[in-house]
Amino acid sequence: MKLKTLLLFLFFSATYAQNKTEAEKLVDEGIELHDKGDYDGAIGKYSKALEIDKDNLLALTEKAMSLNTSGKYDESIQVAKHAISTHPKDDLSTVYVSYANSLDHLHKLDEALKIYDEGIKKFPDYYQLYFNKGVCYANSNKYGEAIDCFQKALLVNPNHAGSLNAIGIMEMSSNRIPAILAFSRFLIVEPQTSRAKKNLESLQNLLMQGVKQSDEKITISINSDMLADPKGKKKENDFSQTDLILSMAAGLDFDKKNTAKTDVEKFIGKFETICASLDETKKGNSGFYWQNLAPYFIEMKEKKLIEPFAYITFASSGKEDVSKWLKQNQAELEKFYTWSTGYNWKK
Repeated sequence: MKLKTLLLFLFFSATYAQNKTEAEKLVDEGIELHDKGDYDGAIGKYSKALEIDKDNLLALTEKAMSLNTSGKYDESIQVAKHAISTHPKDDLSTVYVSYANSLDHLHKLDEALKIYDEGIKKFPDYYQLYFNKGVCYANSNKYGEAIDCFQKALLVNPNHAGSLNAIGIMEMSSNRIPAILAFSRFLIVEPQTSRAKKNLESLQNLLMQGVKQSDEKITISINSDMLADPKGKKKENDFSQTDLILSMAAGLDFDKKNTAKTDVEKFIGKFETICASLDETKKGNSGFYWQNLAPYFIEMKEKKLIEPFAYITFASSGKEDVSKWLKQNQAELEKFYTWSTGYNWKK
């Protein structure tokens, strides 16, 4: 009897292992189809995998994601719920993203936020949960809450281009310096994409904001919101002094001694001014941008790395002088990325 039980156990174990292997092969094929944009084909592969191994977590995770991506939100939610109920002790971080994201698309904001919070409680080190929660808030025009989520995503993953991009866009109209810092970090992380080209344009516009030349006359307009509080009260993420100094520095672009300079050379001059001002005014200031982004750029200036940073920033511009510099200064680029990669981000 014991021998029969053992043989039966070995038989089922072998069958289970074979099923799991076959299922994972189908999942791999599904992922390949998903990456090519064939979501229905991918979903079909995951469904076949689940016919062989009904609770396969990888198949459930990928199926929920493909269903969400293809707009089949109710189905994605059902698959996510099944994954959560059958794998309570496993890594379900991406399952929670698909689940909550589907709820968001169905305009069920409160339910979506509840699922994001549930996921964050279980997986606090998964930055995509914070980022997608931020997107959820942004979709509902709750921009303060959205920015807070993007900031939390960056505390977990300082190299997350999506969060840097979102902060840059959302801070453009209200707090210029944080937007400049966010776009600048984005262009280090993602220097040569379609988003990079667009963000470089936004960055250049921000640097020259309020500065115009007409009939050899330079006009500098200062945003009154950026002026320091006359009562001397400090608020979080106050960059009013740096903002004012940048406007003055930007006006120098039209000076005769600077007109022959390239866009990158002018950029370097303005950015050195920004970093010097950040260093001089950091005392007594607080907030996420002062504590997390400003120190990075202050150290960059101290390490004399603004030049390679500038050329990396302009990598998507297609300018000949930029391409030439990048080709001829590989050692400088390596030096910059060695420093940036090893930078000690504060949690």
